[in-house]
Amino acid sequence: MVENRPWVTFLSHAVLIAGVVVVAFPLYVTFVASTLTLDQIVQVPMPLLPGDHLIENYSQVLTAGSTKGSSAAVSTMLMNSLIMALTIAIGKIAISVIASFAIVYFRFPLRHFFFWMIFVTLMLPVEVRIIPTFKVASDLGLLDTYAGLTLPLIASATATFLFRQFFLTIPEELAEAARIDGAGPIRFFLDVVLPLSKTIIAALFVIQFIYGWNQYLWPLLVTSQESMYTTVIGIRRMIVGGDAANEWQLIMATAMLALLPPAVVVITMQRWFVKGLVETEK
Repeated sequence: MVENRPWVTFLSHAVLIAGVVVVAFPLYVTFVASTLTLDQIVQVPMPLLPGDHLIENYSQVLTAGSTKGSSAAVSTMLMNSLIMALTIAIGKIAISVIASFAIVYFRFPLRHFFFWMIFVTLMLPVEVRIIPTFKVASDLGLLDTYAGLTLPLIASATATFLFRQFFLTIPEELAEAARIDGAGPIRFFLDVVLPLSKTIIAALFVIQFIYGWNQYLWPLLVTSQESMYTTVIGIRRMIVGGDAANEWQLIMATAMLALLPPAVVVITMQRWFVKGLVETEK
């Protein structure tokens, strides 16, 4: 039985509220800045109440972009980021779940060797192999294309490892029962393995979506046309000089818009995300 101590409850809530304030205050300042004019932002101190230019600022960045930095519409950048994040997340999960299924349920020579070779690639992130990866993408004509943005990032040793560990916890009796019923590998994969894996798939989808959305270095290298900029690249291109030279109200509006898709994904899939991470059998 847990003893009820009011002062402990009060202290814990106070700490939680303080943490929320610390995290939320920069977001609030960003939102306020996105509703002001440039003159209001650069004055000291900056107003901490929302202004009356919200619709004007957001409409401009969504349709016309910035006048001093990148002129690409933020709506196009958001679409590019969404396509990149979804392709990377779905591609990583699809490749990893199939590879893990083959490693666990098929008996072929050197299957453990191939698994550990996949796992070793964790020591070779994109930043380490960036030059040869860019050379291959350039030779294949993938620059300034969605394929160039996504294909080099679509494999995931981490997801393969997590799926393999989960598949090892599935009772062997299920596979034997499926064989007795005449189910082939594809039927067993679709009707048994995938339904059991939906929570871990949801958790990995959230993680990989945010990973793809926040990519900066690779899109910076493979995109030169403004029509292919992602949102993260677009924000950087809008910053062209000192404080007075930047249209901070438009940059802040773009930053707020860039926060929305990952926030929607996390909020929508929160229950599945938490369940996929904390269930003991995972």
